[in-house]
This record gives sequence, C-alpha cells and structure tokens, in this order.
Amino acid sequence: MNERVKHSGGGIVRRIKQAAWGREVDDLRARVEELEAEVQECRKLNLRIAELTDVVTELLVPVVQQDPERAQALLADYTKSLG
Repeated sequence: MNERVKHSGGGIVRRIKQAAWGREVDDLRARVEELEAEVQECRKLNLRIAELTDVVTELLVPVVQQDPERAQALLADYTKSLG
C-alpha cells in the first residue's frame, strides 16, 4: 500500500506542475496578445506622424514660395481628411 500511495502521489505532483505550467502558458499568450495590440497602436501612431510630416512639408513649400492660396487649399484638404 505504501508503494501504491507513493506512485499516486507522484502523479498528483506531475498534474499540479502541468496545471501550473498551463497557467503560465495562458498568461504568456495573454501578454503576447497585449503586446501585439500595443505594437499595432505604435504602427498607427508612426503612420500618423509620417502623414503629418508630409502635410507640414507640403504646407511649408507654398508658404516659402509665398503662395498662400495653395497653402490654404492644402490645409483644407488635410482638415477634410481628418473627418
């Protein structure tokens, strides 16, 4: 009987370790999903910064060339694109 208890006890320990490992894997999966969402948000922000940089560049050229009508038109187009 002692030997039987000993063997069944080892199985319990193994199952407990597997359950704990499973929770760790679940936690890691959740963290990876969270990080992927944050990376996607950063990509969107970087794209927005690039778009703003383009708009500023487009606005500066007409201003430097003293073409206020062109600058106003570009600014109006940009404002419309914001929705």
